[in-house]
Amino acid sequence: MDQQPTTTRRPALGGRAGRIVGVAATLVVTTVAVGLGQGWGRTDQTASSPTASPSVAALPAGPAPTASVVLNSTDDAFIQLLIPMNEGALALIDHVDTRSAGADPSLRALLDDLRAAHQAELRDLRGLLAAGNVAEQNIHEGHQMPGMVTDASLAELRAAPDTEVPSRAAALVRAHLAQTVVLCRGEQTAGGSPELKALAGRIQQARAAELSALDGQPGATGTPQVD
Repeated sequence: MDQQPTTTRRPALGGRAGRIVGVAATLVVTTVAVGLGQGWGRTDQTASSPTASPSVAALPAGPAPTASVVLNSTDDAFIQLLIPMNEGALALIDHVDTRSAGADPSLRALLDDLRAAHQAELRDLRGLLAAGNVAEQNIHEGHQMPGMVTDASLAELRAAPDTEVPSRAAALVRAHLAQTVVLCRGEQTAGGSPELKALAGRIQQARAAELSALDGQPGATGTPQVD
């Protein structure tokens, strides 16, 4: 009797994406109840000292992993959500650069620092995906995720008068930074990869400094404190 060839079935993409969306939602819900004292996820604790309050641009990204890492579902969800969040923030920063008549110089300086930090984070996040042999998926495209700069919010910013750009941009940036802190708390609580949990700790620390630097900008108030 002829033997049928053996095939290896791959899990459906939609099923995995659905699980990641569910875990991402759990991240947001769970971390509301967790404190900010999870530390950097590193063996040395000098970064958690009260005297170590870095400036916005003073937190270099950690080195990209050179060996394989193991990512659990929370790790995967965290990365797949933070990548489009950072990309949305970068799109906002790029737009503000085109509005020379309406951008406040102090806001521009802050956004320049944010651009460099977010680009470095994207390199680290994608490096961890590659080290974990996990494909990048933009599963949140079109979703109204908290803190995400969407196409709709960018369209409103483009249509706004130059005089309103600083306050609108600052409000969007603050929401993005505050929500990223929430997600970083969740990753440090429920994540499995020590490498990613350490990165989440560094990002959380950076966001706290960025939020502090944003204080006083028009439109930057009104978001609950995250510290």
